[in-house]
Amino acid sequence: MARITCDFFSETLMMSTSMTVLLPEKTSNQIGMQNKTGDRSVYPTLFLLHGFSDDHTIWTRRTAIERYVSELGLAVVMPDGDHSFYTDMAYGRNYWTFLTEELPRVARQFFPLSDKREDNFVAGLSMGGYGALKWALHKPDHFAAAASLSGVLDIASHVQSQDKNNPLAEVLYRVFGDQDIRGTEHDLLHLVNQLNQSEFAVPNIYQACGTEDFLYQENLAFKEACTTTKLAVQTTFDPGTHEWGYWDHHIQKVLEWLPLSTTK
Repeated sequence: MARITCDFFSETLMMSTSMTVLLPEKTSNQIGMQNKTGDRSVYPTLFLLHGFSDDHTIWTRRTAIERYVSELGLAVVMPDGDHSFYTDMAYGRNYWTFLTEELPRVARQFFPLSDKREDNFVAGLSMGGYGALKWALHKPDHFAAAASLSGVLDIASHVQSQDKNNPLAEVLYRVFGDQDIRGTEHDLLHLVNQLNQSEFAVPNIYQACGTEDFLYQENLAFKEACTTTKLAVQTTFDPGTHEWGYWDHHIQKVLEWLPLSTTK
C-alpha cells in the first residue's frame, strides 16, 4: 500500500485541509501490462471518517488499517472533519457540503478511484459513525454499504439535552444552533423512515457498539428503528467500551463484510 498525506485547498471550507489516502500498489509487471494496453485501473474506495477528538491521521496511527486493506485492492480516503459532525455548521464551516460534494470530486481528480455505486463504501467511528450513516442515508445512490462503529446515532437527543455540564453542549450549539433537529435532515431515525418510503436502492448497513459504551442504548434504538424497514442491517453488540481496541478489532469485521468484487 501507498500512504499519502494530501494537503489541498477546499473551496467549500475556504481554507487548506488535508486527507490521508491509502492506495493499492501495482507490481512492476502489472504496471508494464497497464502501459501496454493503455488501461487505467480505478479502485473501489472506502471513505473512512474519524471521531470527535481526532483528525484525518488517526485511523493510521491507532489501528493497522493499512495492513488490513493491503490485500483487498481497496483504496481508503480519510478526510479531516474537525468538530463538525460532518454538517454544514450553523456557526462554522460547511463540512457536509465539503464531505459529500467536494471531497469525492477532488479525491477522484487526484487518485484513480471508481465513481460507481457498487465500488463505494463509507464508515466511521463515534462522530464519524454518525457522518457515515448520514451520508449513506442521504445519498443511497452513492454507496453500496455503510458502517458505524460506536456511532452517535441519536444526535437529536444530544442536541435537545440542556445539560450545560456536557462538554459537547457548546460544540453542538455551534453545529446545529438552537433548532430542534428531530425529524430533520440531521436526524438519522428520520432519514431511515424517509429512505424506507423511497424507491431508491438502499445501502447495506453494518453497526457495531460495545455493550458498555455510553452510546449503546441509542445504537439499540437505531437497530430497532430499522427492523420494520427495507434496510438490511447487520449488527454486532458485544462487550466493549468507547476505545481504540474495540474499533481496531471491528474495522477488520467491517472490511470482511464489505461487498468487494473478487474480480478487481
